[in-house]
Amino acid sequence: MRPENLKTKLFLDGGDPHETKEIIDLLGFLDGQTTNPTLISKNPNARKRLEQGDKFSREEIFNFYHFVVREISGLIPQGSISVEVYADASTSAEQMMKQGREMFSWIPNAHIKFPTATEGLKAAQQAVKEGLRVNMTLCFSQEQAAAVYAATLGAKRGNVYVSPFIGRLDDRGENGMDLIANILCMYRKGNAHVEVLTASVRSLDHLFYALKLGSDIITAPFAILKEWGQKGLPMPRNDYVYHGGNLKAIPYKNIDLTKKWTDYDIHHELTDKGMEKFSQDWNALLK
Repeated sequence: MRPENLKTKLFLDGGDPHETKEIIDLLGFLDGQTTNPTLISKNPNARKRLEQGDKFSREEIFNFYHFVVREISGLIPQGSISVEVYADASTSAEQMMKQGREMFSWIPNAHIKFPTATEGLKAAQQAVKEGLRVNMTLCFSQEQAAAVYAATLGAKRGNVYVSPFIGRLDDRGENGMDLIANILCMYRKGNAHVEVLTASVRSLDHLFYALKLGSDIITAPFAILKEWGQKGLPMPRNDYVYHGGNLKAIPYKNIDLTKKWTDYDIHHELTDKGMEKFSQDWNALLK
């Protein structure tokens, strides 16, 4: 069951409802789930169909995504289920919003994932005005997190997440956990309407340090949550120290949160690469 001192919400990062059920049975709880095109492409039913040489039409893949999300939502009815729009470098905010509105209607507990890029932030600004809940994904810098804060001002807490991807920063030699610490510190100067969702978790150490930092939410893959559950749901001790090894520190920046979101430097090459990878995995499913 849920540890008494666990305040952070824990999500599963995956696209297979069978994994969702297994984690709920193991942990005794689950607060939500994050999905994306790559995870949906790895769903066993999708892989089986592709192995048979039968790809999806565009309508079929959206229906398949809808079916998977609805099944997951039924397993976590009180939680949040993040559903990601298709977005490549040429996708406009209007196109993202059209998808987002439809996906938001699929289930009663959806957060719509937009990329933390110019068109994604335009879409997010409009989405919160329309009452949609959003999860700003592929965030890799404090500036991007500041822009998410500014673009979604007026939204109530619980309706906006920002998802910094720590593992992908680690992959290129930067300490991704520093970004979590920096964003949490920066947001303490604001009105707390954006929740920090630690994503791209690669190890139990990532999980433990995010817990110790007080991340609002952590999403972790099946293998990490299973390992944590099998160890008895341990929490980081007071003397726990995260060791980044040879990873380069990401320094904290004093950023003014009162500016317009368009005034921040939001470009990051990992966001571009992430959008490209997600769209490639989505397109690989299509006829």
